[in-house]
Amino acid sequence: MSVQTAVKRATAPDIRARKRGEPIVMLTSYHAHTAGLVDRFCDVILVGDSLGNVMHGFETTVPVTLEMMILQGRAVMRGSKQALVVVDMPFGSYEASKEQAFHSAARIMKETHCGAVKLEGGKRMAETVAFLTQRGIPVMGHIGLTPQSINTLGSFRAQGREEANWAPIEEDARAIADAGAFAMVVEAVAEPLARKITESIDVPTIGIGASAACDGQVLVLEDMLGLSPWTPKFVKRYGNLGPAIQAAIEAYAAEVRSRAFPGPEHVYGMAKPKASPKG
Repeated sequence: MSVQTAVKRATAPDIRARKRGEPIVMLTSYHAHTAGLVDRFCDVILVGDSLGNVMHGFETTVPVTLEMMILQGRAVMRGSKQALVVVDMPFGSYEASKEQAFHSAARIMKETHCGAVKLEGGKRMAETVAFLTQRGIPVMGHIGLTPQSINTLGSFRAQGREEANWAPIEEDARAIADAGAFAMVVEAVAEPLARKITESIDVPTIGIGASAACDGQVLVLEDMLGLSPWTPKFVKRYGNLGPAIQAAIEAYAAEVRSRAFPGPEHVYGMAKPKASPKG
């Protein structure tokens, strides 16, 4: 008799314990099938609000709704087995009050069964992070460049490239760590600053355009596979699937138009007549 060992899904405390340990691997996913592909290689799968750009063609993440995040979070949970799944809280679902944040986060957790939520912001969100974590909701923070604030930032520009501007970003990191976040994304900050933040706080930092010294790294899956029309500076393309997909579609279209597809092997014939019983 064979005994199958149940796969244990990673938890927020598991990731928290990785500080200064083996680097944390994190990628985005929005679908069950891509979640299944990345699950065996990643410690964390982020259902990011970047789905607004990747799936819906929005210029920013601002239009993404709570319902969108829940729908795709459920899909990713169905497709993954072992990675910690973290779902982004979208713009407008948590900023009004810590109570609003709790109700939104509770919906995400209850309706997707994910292991944690992520929200953007530093000191201004510390009270909210503490409120959520004290009520049983694991929170991943997000400091530095915060895409949901694009309308006040004015552009997607790197932060802290002058040392005189480091103090507020360092204060954001400390505030979110002290509030109880189990990890935080550090996005698009100058490399020396990201390194300093990583060394100075006691929770894992997960870099995106930050520093190899961070406790982990995250990329948008479609960016690193070459499926996005624009590649940010901080993205390394590990594949270039766009041209291959286009070539496959072109070949399919040509065969349909020439009636080469479907061939005899792709269609169904008539059932063979059943033999009549012998009398």
